[in-house]
Amino acid sequence: MSTDTPDPNESTDAPGSDADAIDESALLERIDELERELSDLRSEVGEGQKKMTIIATKGTLDMAYPPLILASTAAAFGWDVVVFHTFWGLDILHEEKSKELKLSAVGNPSMPMPNAVAALPFMDSMATRMMERKIDENGTATIEELVDLSLESGVELQACQMTMDLMDYDDADLYDGVVSDVGAATALEHMADADIQLLV
Repeated sequence: MSTDTPDPNESTDAPGSDADAIDESALLERIDELERELSDLRSEVGEGQKKMTIIATKGTLDMAYPPLILASTAAAFGWDVVVFHTFWGLDILHEEKSKELKLSAVGNPSMPMPNAVAALPFMDSMATRMMERKIDENGTATIEELVDLSLESGVELQACQMTMDLMDYDDADLYDGVVSDVGAATALEHMADADIQLLV
């Protein structure tokens, strides 16, 4: 009479045994736990709002576009956007001066003329007229329209109070909706929490 010796490498649990059921139950429970953690992470990401601060320091026609385009686009994405205008950048918020911004031909490597020619008295006006014509022909938004769009989109356009005092500007000179009486400390406070900081 022969006796079979059990193989130590062979599992003693038959398919469908209690051990398999326990393993499957633990696996399903772990999957549920991971799905809950993933859902919580997605909620946290969804609730977080990106912040962007732009410092606008230049008041030429070509340099007025970048901060306004970036600000209005970021606001369309639901970002919290602040644009702090200081020194010549304040002219972007000046209701009258923003309509008369000039394009400087001197020192502009994109202008197809040597600096000796660009420095002639009438060249800035000519370069400005050429750019304004291109803006009109291409249906590009004007600075005034971009300021309005930014404000309507929830962008906070800030005017540096020190610059306003220096330039002798009044609140009445600025577009409606612009936040005046803003100091560097206030701008830095938003900048410290911003995901993106830009100096234009």
